[in-house]
Amino acid sequence: MKTSDFYFELPEELIAQTPLAQRDGSRLLCLDKTTGEVRHRMFTDLPDLLNPGDCLVMNDSRVIPARLFGKRETGGAVELVLLQDLGEGKWLSLSRPGRKVKPGTKLIFGDGELTATVVDAVEDGNRIIQFHYDGIFLEVLERLGRVPLPPYITEELEDAERYQTVYASAPGSAAAPTAGLHFTPEILKRIEDKGVKLIWITLHVGLGTFRPVKAEHITDHEMHPEYCIITDEAAEAINETRESGNRVICVGTTSCRTLESRAAEDGSIEPYAGWTNAFIYPGYQFKCMDGLITNFHLPESTLIMLVSALAGREHVLAAYNEAVRERYRFFSFGDSMFIS
Repeated sequence: MKTSDFYFELPEELIAQTPLAQRDGSRLLCLDKTTGEVRHRMFTDLPDLLNPGDCLVMNDSRVIPARLFGKRETGGAVELVLLQDLGEGKWLSLSRPGRKVKPGTKLIFGDGELTATVVDAVEDGNRIIQFHYDGIFLEVLERLGRVPLPPYITEELEDAERYQTVYASAPGSAAAPTAGLHFTPEILKRIEDKGVKLIWITLHVGLGTFRPVKAEHITDHEMHPEYCIITDEAAEAINETRESGNRVICVGTTSCRTLESRAAEDGSIEPYAGWTNAFIYPGYQFKCMDGLITNFHLPESTLIMLVSALAGREHVLAAYNEAVRERYRFFSFGDSMFIS
């Protein structure tokens, strides 16, 4: 199967640049994964579409202010986006301008409150950076860093909290699990009052989630690993839901990949803390997940390949083309989709 099989025409004006005034004000396209039938609803209708006994699996990762602006010790501006914590103050980072950020280069941020040394250059032009600081690194980042936004968002975000879910609690992501941005405390309460379990897992999203698929054949693409956690309590609740014959519905592709990468053949889940580079594309047989709440994704991306694995490429592309005709908003700050 080729990457080009997942292309669709998307007018640039449908790429949402800013969030709506109300988180839950987005539209909700409902797609029947078996028949391909499409219904148009609002996100506030979601509780009515869930059944008592279902569970929603939600990624509680919080975006860190991983974008740093500074200068090289010899002069000249530098920008880093922190991608992965390697431990002991070392981070895998995206750097600009990459050709001038060579191993051995000294970097300075915030009048010297944070300094760094470039340790090594790795694939894709990324760098391993050793940071030097006093105190707690995340607190230093809170003072000096900014929340990184995806490359297709060109407008500045007035309120950085709008790029966090209302339930974000575990710092570590370089990008938001955006399917959860639509939820409000009121909708979560309505869902719980309906008898639906809310289950929290963690996957720290890397910028690899936006990495384009450059391979002609999708099986030649390699996913970047991301750190994930499934607690004892989460695994037990998911297994109870399945054993009782109810649905496991993931909020976002990150929750989906976390569960499916740890699911046994019978769909049961074991607690886990570690890395996953699961790549899900058509032909994959889902073991645990029954339904998915997700946003609209980039053409030819690993994300549209995942939803195509769940609902079929033809059904998904037809639904996307209808969403374009109906002027849905696309990508991180866009509208939502419920595949069931």
